Amino acid sequence: MTQCDRIIRHLRDYGTITQRTAMNEYAIMRLASRVSDLKRAGFDITMKLVTAKNRYGEDTTFGEYTLHEKQTEQGA
Repeated sequence: MTQCDRIIRHLRDYGTITQRTAMNEYAIMRLASRVSDLKRAGFDITMKLVTAKNRYGEDTTFGEYTLHEKQTEQGA
């Protein structure tokens, strides 16, 4: 399974992914590059900036990626 496959599977299972999750769960060090590859392959992935506290209580901003897939009608 490729890094791109793992990212798509994660997005389908959990809805979003961040660099931290990609690194900790899948050892993917360059999430933005893989997302770029996926976009070129035709996947509709967006990124929004999220602000949260780091371990020192300081604000930090990072990207959170979401996959948008068209819902198909069941039985169609």
